[in-house]
Amino acid sequence: MANQKDFYKTLGVNRQATQEEIKTKFRKLALEYHPDRNKDASAQDKFKEINAAYQVLGDPQKRAQYDRFGDVGIGSGGWNQGGFGGAENFGGFGDIFDAFFGGFGGTTANAPRAGRDIQTATTISFEESAFGVEKEIEVERVEPCGECQGLGSRPGTTPIDCSDCNGLGQVRRIQRSIFGQFSQSGPCVKCNGQGKIITDPCNYCKGSSRERKRRRIKIDIPAGIEDSMQIRLTRQGNAGENGGPPGNLYVELNIKEHEIFTRRENDVLLNVPINFAQAALGDELELPSLTGTTTLKIPSGTQSGTEFRIKGIGIPHMARSRKGDQLVIVHVVTPKKLSSDQKKLFDELSKTM
Repeated sequence: MANQKDFYKTLGVNRQATQEEIKTKFRKLALEYHPDRNKDASAQDKFKEINAAYQVLGDPQKRAQYDRFGDVGIGSGGWNQGGFGGAENFGGFGDIFDAFFGGFGGTTANAPRAGRDIQTATTISFEESAFGVEKEIEVERVEPCGECQGLGSRPGTTPIDCSDCNGLGQVRRIQRSIFGQFSQSGPCVKCNGQGKIITDPCNYCKGSSRERKRRRIKIDIPAGIEDSMQIRLTRQGNAGENGGPPGNLYVELNIKEHEIFTRRENDVLLNVPINFAQAALGDELELPSLTGTTTLKIPSGTQSGTEFRIKGIGIPHMARSRKGDQLVIVHVVTPKKLSSDQKKLFDELSKTM
């Protein structure tokens, strides 16, 4: 292919490159040498070369003809090499202006969109967090209008396609400049990008197609959940738009403090006061637990602040089948008031010690 233009070399791809690889390379080079971004004197000529190469290689039929016959026919009724022609071709040069200005290749205004997520909070007891519970909460969310079934039109009527955008929701405008034609797209003004015109609005939602409703929703709170954790309820949030799915509902759990128990990870802590005699001589105590009652043997000579562990009666692990433990911290309490007999006993004990 001597004396011929090597379009593959111009784009920096090999002859086995896929159409997607060619398109990706073209966009990268075009953005690099676009006159609005590259002020180098040679950028405009390079930009034209890149465009001319893509006009051929970006079209599978033209590419096949080029691979067989080379660039014969260019400039004589064949492929367009000069200027900025082809801007109206969505798969060709127009892609670059879509990248700058947002074209039809992007998300259109009337495309399906997921609804917004919503958040709420609820309070549960210490025991409910430990064993799990089913709760019913009330939330306010956006739903499709029940009167018009989300159409926005009075029941019995339907919206019509916008005449300006033919139901697309966007219009494309061609602007000319010293560099050629610029193709720019944007939301249709007449229909606000919806593609539809409501001629007879619903009396209830006034054509918005949506309404706010309060709903009671049941949630399953798993055993072992911790304070400030969130539960996600899929598709229980605000309604989507243009047929898109609803958003999610996030429920934050606030756990009430317990009168006697506190939590350390999955262990339950219980502080227990004992007297001098129990600490010195030892004792067997009957103590409360999350599952009822349990017993604990206090050995003689126990010091204040000693921690005892009762296995397997704590809070379940959410990701495991086993439970935590109950930790009992004993505190030797010094009496503030003693009877005369108690004073004598302590006095005699003091002398022996």
